[in-house]
Amino acid sequence: MKSRLLFLGPPGAGKGTQAARLCNANGMSHLSTGDLLRSEVAAGTALGQEAEAVMNRGELVSDALVLAIVESQLKGLSSGGWLLDGFPRTVPQADALEPLLDELKQPIEAVVLLELDDAVLIERLLARGRDDDNEAVIRNRLEVYREKTSPLISFYRDKGLLVSVEANGSVEEITQRITKVLS
Repeated sequence: MKSRLLFLGPPGAGKGTQAARLCNANGMSHLSTGDLLRSEVAAGTALGQEAEAVMNRGELVSDALVLAIVESQLKGLSSGGWLLDGFPRTVPQADALEPLLDELKQPIEAVVLLELDDAVLIERLLARGRDDDNEAVIRNRLEVYREKTSPLISFYRDKGLLVSVEANGSVEEITQRITKVLS
């Protein structure tokens, strides 16, 4: 099974849930930029305060900041595969990530696109009950996703790395679909 992965998909598509399941089952490191950023916010660091203000507006944290976090995480891994969840989110981020992965001799093996209708996404996100998840912020996040992240779909499709997975159904059904396309 492919073991250096990237998950793409709109907020609420289940990237975090599926990434955790896949990583636990296959001994891979789950590198979630969202979790890393939230832990910075919770710790009240200067970086966290900066990130919090941006995230509360439903906007994306700067490329340089996220790339630095990802680089640190990747360099800290001893072995095994990894799954990047939440990064890159833009083509410039993907362009910045490639030389780093080349340097580490760890190119991405597959990009999993989790696809789901907006109505289901909004319902899922509202049910999740995070402080930063209200309908206005969610709609803005979906708009930001479409504007900034959607071009990545073409970017990775053109590289022959993209696999699409329908993200509707039970957690287990979705996990099975992902495992199947990565085998």
